Amino acid sequence: MNKYNLSHSVRNLTMLVVLLSLAACATISSFDQYAYTRTTSLKVDALNTMSLATEDYTTNEKTVQDLQTNLQKVYEYEKNRPKNEITLKMWDKILDANGHLLCGFIKRWQTEKKLNAVFVQEEKKLVGEAFDQIAGLESHKIKPSDIKNN
Repeated sequence: MNKYNLSHSVRNLTMLVVLLSLAACATISSFDQYAYTRTTSLKVDALNTMSLATEDYTTNEKTVQDLQTNLQKVYEYEKNRPKNEITLKMWDKILDANGHLLCGFIKRWQTEKKLNAVFVQEEKKLVGEAFDQIAGLESHKIKPSDIKNN
């Protein structure tokens, strides 16, 4: 490959990276401190609530209802943020009562009344990772201050 083709390829690759970066900025919302804080807070609440699943569901029903209300509030907030489809899809997975994450876990707890401690611990790992993915996505979004500094 001659020098001209190599520099042409490098220039094309650079342009592709710049275009992909611009496209990514255009298709994803900017960082939102409130969304990040609520996500990390809800993770703690969810994992603490899940720890109660070795006890009878009916004795913890109020705690579960409070958690579900807070989840719905965050979902509504996220739903109305522009360019937030990826985050919303991640929340959909957590909130799917027929799925294998938080709301599926809650549905199973309601049905079975008590859950096995080993199962609870394993599910907490999965749910915790799901919350971490949402928080990680949020924390890696472009912050408004980053845009001003460029």
